[in-house]
Amino acid sequence: MEGIDLHTHSNISDGTLSPEQLVHAAIEKGIHTLALTDHDTMDGLILAEQAVKDAQIKIISGVEISSQWSRPATKKSYGVHVVALNMQNPAPLQALLEQQKKIRAERAKQICDLLTPLIGEDIYLDVIAKVDHIPDRVTRTHIAKVLVEKKFVSRPQQAFDKYIKEGKKAYVKFDGLGLAETVDVIHQSGGFAVLAHPTRYDLSATNIRYLIEIFAKFGGDAVELPPAVEPASTRQMVDRMIAEFGLKVSVGSDFHGENMPWIRLGNIPRVKEGQMGIWDSFV
Repeated sequence: MEGIDLHTHSNISDGTLSPEQLVHAAIEKGIHTLALTDHDTMDGLILAEQAVKDAQIKIISGVEISSQWSRPATKKSYGVHVVALNMQNPAPLQALLEQQKKIRAERAKQICDLLTPLIGEDIYLDVIAKVDHIPDRVTRTHIAKVLVEKKFVSRPQQAFDKYIKEGKKAYVKFDGLGLAETVDVIHQSGGFAVLAHPTRYDLSATNIRYLIEIFAKFGGDAVELPPAVEPASTRQMVDRMIAEFGLKVSVGSDFHGENMPWIRLGNIPRVKEGQMGIWDSFV
């Protein structure tokens, strides 16, 4: 399992390294199997593959898809991320991602419009400058960075806490595809559907368990294991759900470069005895 990282980001979405720089950093870390999983885009994949040359590293096609699910009893909708890996026929997924890009671009503009009366300035042009003026690459991380640079907040997390996380005045929900449809289109593309970081959605333990249950019901293939910094009880809960529903596991650092400097490339959780890695299913 050592030398595998199946969840990373480049500056094509909200990371700080280019796809080429990410590949070189992975090689230096001794990683032999790397998935580039930018948010709702696979545009960096070709650049990553070109950077490999003769190096002993395998690039796995990947993308982190913004999706949503709900509980029938409450009707409340929750956001969730699904990592798609190792697509053999990416055409169906690419069509979906074009729709997601439009939603992402519209959402970025809406957030900036909501921020304008709150901070007294329109920062939209500054935000899209962060992504080479390609609006569909904007994430809330880019917006937070501009708010820091313009001294409306002192650090990125404060931007989320004060303005742009759920429940705040400049929050705009990402109206992505439903969870069942997301899994289905990944399978249509010959890929594997992985539930990303299931314990990081600010959900109760009951809702985390329900999320994993319906992900399995919809045909999901694997669950990303929680990082070692999370409580042992959290890992035990996820392990129990993985075993109960016969799911495989995936491992990834969720590396973002300088945007999340506390996360190190290749720093992944340990797979426990009896758990099956999704990477063993790759062609």
